[in-house]
Amino acid sequence: MKYNSVFDIIGPVMIGPSSSHTAGAARIGKAAHSLFGRVPTWVKIHLYESFAKTYKGHGTDFALVGGLLGFDTDDTRMKDALKIAKERNMQIEFIEDSAAVNHPNTVRLKIGDVGDSLELVGVSIGGGKVEITELNGFELRLSGNHPAILIMHNDRFGAIASVTSVLAKHEVNIGHMEVNRKDVGKEALMVIEVDQNVDDDILRELEKAEHIIRIAKINS
Repeated sequence: MKYNSVFDIIGPVMIGPSSSHTAGAARIGKAAHSLFGRVPTWVKIHLYESFAKTYKGHGTDFALVGGLLGFDTDDTRMKDALKIAKERNMQIEFIEDSAAVNHPNTVRLKIGDVGDSLELVGVSIGGGKVEITELNGFELRLSGNHPAILIMHNDRFGAIASVTSVLAKHEVNIGHMEVNRKDVGKEALMVIEVDQNVDDDILRELEKAEHIIRIAKINS
């Protein structure tokens, strides 16, 4: 097996007990928090296979909620996340789902408040590393290991060029990019992994680009 760094072996700096079931779960929750842009008021957490069987013993429950509260994997408040969420009146439902999935450490997060909602599927692949495989019905492959911009847009000529031209102007280098759409001419999703965190000023400029509906970012 090839390792890219020592962190592939010893895992991330984290509140335990498990890099895959705790730290990975926290990173999935934090990704959902970042994409939603705030702490949700209600949460439905669908847990599958290994996550469903061990989520209380391995801390997957408090880790997911801690991530949704915006906590990092090493935040000392992580183990008290369920209590903190209750104090903030967050409505949480854990669902042990028996549906078939491609990976045993899979969770589907449905979150929202009075103004909006978001649905995300995440997989903890080991060592604290995760992949986001679905967002609001769009299939994608987002590692969470690099800064990323997610752009919901209308599937129109010029939408991609208008975004990449803004990034080029500000010398933001694209490491990976994919575009998914549900149907021709309907809503589409751009997922752009970049080499550095993107300033909010650049995001505001991107929001004014052609055919853009909504933008969110994940920082490293």
